[in-house]
Amino acid sequence: MHVPLLLEMAGQALGDRVSVGGAADGMSAEQLDLAARRAATFFATAGVERVVLVDLNSVAVPICMFGAGYAGLPFVPVNYRLTDDQLRAILVRTSPAIVVTGEGMADRIGEIDGLQLISRPDLLAICAADTEPEVAPLVTDSAEDIAVLLFTSGTTGEPKAAVLRHGNLTSYILGTVEFAGADPDDAALVSVPPYHIAGVSAILSSVFSGRRLVYLESFEPATWVDTARSEQITHAMVVPTMLGRILDDLDERGLELPALRALSYGGGPMPQALVERAVQRLPKVDFVNAYGLTETASTISVLGPDDHREAIASDDPAVRRRLGSVGRPIPTVELTVRGPDGEVLGPNERGEIWVRGDQVSGQYVGRDDRTDGWFHTRDAGEFDDAGYLYVHGRLDDVIVRGGENLSPGEIEYALLEFPGVAEAAVVGIPDTEWGERVVAAVVLDDDAHVDEAALRDHVRAKLRSTKTPERVQFRESLPTNETGKLLRRVLRTELAEEFNRPS
Repeated sequence: MHVPLLLEMAGQALGDRVSVGGAADGMSAEQLDLAARRAATFFATAGVERVVLVDLNSVAVPICMFGAGYAGLPFVPVNYRLTDDQLRAILVRTSPAIVVTGEGMADRIGEIDGLQLISRPDLLAICAADTEPEVAPLVTDSAEDIAVLLFTSGTTGEPKAAVLRHGNLTSYILGTVEFAGADPDDAALVSVPPYHIAGVSAILSSVFSGRRLVYLESFEPATWVDTARSEQITHAMVVPTMLGRILDDLDERGLELPALRALSYGGGPMPQALVERAVQRLPKVDFVNAYGLTETASTISVLGPDDHREAIASDDPAVRRRLGSVGRPIPTVELTVRGPDGEVLGPNERGEIWVRGDQVSGQYVGRDDRTDGWFHTRDAGEFDDAGYLYVHGRLDDVIVRGGENLSPGEIEYALLEFPGVAEAAVVGIPDTEWGERVVAAVVLDDDAHVDEAALRDHVRAKLRSTKTPERVQFRESLPTNETGKLLRRVLRTELAEEFNRPS
């Protein structure tokens, strides 16, 4: 199945129900489908091989994604936050392509062979014109066709282009979303950027379920809260840092979110205290922790609302601990934890997370990271006795101290349990004696006062001395990207400069 078929089905079944935009002036699924077909006619006659987007969130994002699919072309949303040189280097790799640009982006891009630039307003004008689209013969129906290319951040070299085929994306949607199952008043608020897998999956799941999609160009807590209230938002996805700032804004202004029914989170470790605070502050909201990767076309494991409530209410440490898990694998994927030789490990044995299923791509342009269909995620993890999955960070982030492998995630979780700690990150920095030594960066709650020695003693008591940070740096913030994901390599460089500085 091809991705545009999801929109075509919604357009035929949901009539005038608003699909994207404001409740009063948004675009129906039928109108969105027509706009995407007009865009496809334009794309298909341009003689290009890809449709690229360099822009903020807007209705142009779903139009471009579905329009590219109708035209049989890959959709390539690119990170507009890159430096000009980085941006141009990626765009060169997409040629020949149509590039849809937001305000000021064309000047940054300049002239590149094989690229045809069109502004968002000009594209939307084409999509609004009273013309009959001609796309039917342009669409193929192979699930192996490439639907989306998402470039990695490229922090350790040239960015890789992750391949998501139509079959990967539609398998995920068909396996997890009920067609037209949303209530007529359901609305999802999306503030993640269009080049993030969460932004892609939000479009597909919202359109297919019939849930209205409301965009924020970027995240700002007061704007998020105001939009959630004015647009009667029922569903949203946030990262841990966003959730804390949303709760702070609600408390500062004495506001509520009466329409909100479901809040999913992911993208990093969620402090248990923050989860408990959120559940208490928003008692009618169902919380979901969703774990997935770009290469898996979104979510592969879920800690659901009942799991949250059971863990918070339990006095059993093993059940309570589940708040730090990502739940259980979704039914449509196989998920195992493997040792260094690929052997399947048992409960409470830490190794690499492998996943297999129709939604799993595990491929990049020019490279396949699968073994017999299994994708090696490079994430460290383990199952508990009840089948709950715990993710301990990237294998590349493992700290090797005196020949012992230490998990940053385990140490971070211990730090987050200490009262007053809002965020924590642990890295290894070069050390002549031990190879690497453990150091931490911590952000405190407002007005919190935490003693470094007490914090280190807490970790030592929870874990052991070799896992205790030798130094702790208190900071105003941690380096993250726009989705809240920790830039661990940036932090490692900063802490190495701080703590390895000659005295």
